Amino acid sequence: MQSQSSKHVRPGWAALPPMMFMALAALVPTSVRAGPCSAEIDRLQAAVDARIDTTAGTGRMTRESTAAMEHHQPTPGSIAQAEEILGEGSDYEQILAALTQARQADQAGDATSCERALGTARSALGR
Repeated sequence: MQSQSSKHVRPGWAALPPMMFMALAALVPTSVRAGPCSAEIDRLQAAVDARIDTTAGTGRMTRESTAAMEHHQPTPGSIAQAEEILGEGSDYEQILAALTQARQADQAGDATSCERALGTARSALGR
């Protein structure tokens, strides 16, 4: 015969399955929840990053920024900004802005606006 205490479940344990579900849902890759043009945004971002790296590696040199001296890693945006200051890669700021617009449209599920922003980024990248 079972004791009375074995039939009772602790209140904290009752909440465990929903909490586990929420934790697992948070770990689901972003691509599962991707918008209508996420793959193209990722592909174009990789192409832009590669182009920025190439330009940064072959262009003129300048002083290190305060962030660099504080051991902060450069971002594609910070590299593009430095290139623009040197008069090189002036289109990168426009490309990165267009990619930001594409991401916002993608998250909103607006495929038309996303494609328009990607078109702007592709045009600027092709110059």
